[in-house]
Amino acid sequence: QVQLVESGGGLVQPGGSLRLSCVGSGNIFRYYTMGWYRQAPGKQRELVAAISSGSNTNYADSVKGRFTISRDNAKNTVVLQLNSLKPEDTAVYYCNAQVGWPARPDFGSWGQGTQVTVSS
Repeated sequence: QVQLVESGGGLVQPGGSLRLSCVGSGNIFRYYTMGWYRQAPGKQRELVAAISSGSNTNYADSVKGRFTISRDNAKNTVVLQLNSLKPEDTAVYYCNAQVGWPARPDFGSWGQGTQVTVSS
């Protein structure tokens, strides 16, 4: 089971940007589908973006054109760039690693989460 550690959350004004990073353990990181999920208070956890071992990507409709997921297998890192942030993007963001594509909810290993708050 891969261990995941997220960083980069915080408080940002609407229209601002944040960069979330997730570092995974082990030497088979490159074979995992990596994803970012988020959970807002009172809501179910949802997929935000995912990237396969072959760098195929998938985004939630609500973030297309604003968020970008990328990976650096040499550094065991997956990054989520969040631009043009909106208050409705406020949530705890979780990094996920799983085998297979497309990414499926409630599968694989999870990080501890990082809070993103968008507010003026």
